[in-house]
Amino acid sequence: MVVDVRRVNDRLMTIGLVVGGVTFNVISAYAPQLIIGGDFSGHIEVTTRGYDELHGGFGFGVRNEGGTTLLDFAKALDLVLTNSCFQKREEQLVTFWSKIVRTQTDYLLLQRSDKGLCTDCKIIPSECLSMQRRLLVMDLARE
Repeated sequence: MVVDVRRVNDRLMTIGLVVGGVTFNVISAYAPQLIIGGDFSGHIEVTTRGYDELHGGFGFGVRNEGGTTLLDFAKALDLVLTNSCFQKREEQLVTFWSKIVRTQTDYLLLQRSDKGLCTDCKIIPSECLSMQRRLLVMDLARE
């Protein structure tokens, strides 16, 4: 059930939904470029294994089911995982770092047609978002 709709402008609105007692906040946006970022809880690993067009060949860890799901999602929407496109040291790949485990589960996705706009994507090790979370940034050039 839709419980709230807020139109910000011609290109942006928020929609509040309640589904099965759970509230969802949906952001609907139109823009010429699409960037999706988040913690996808998936490991894409180093090798591209069938995802050459969207996986740049640089990753961390061993691919798991969540990583395959993320890669399939990116393939379906013609997106590229930008943090897999640039060779980095481990400290610039790992998005979650603790004494026990190091993982890369945060990704920034960009439309494959706009891949040339991305000049770099990396972790800033000195910028911790929490005790273990690290800031992932993407550098974009103007057309």
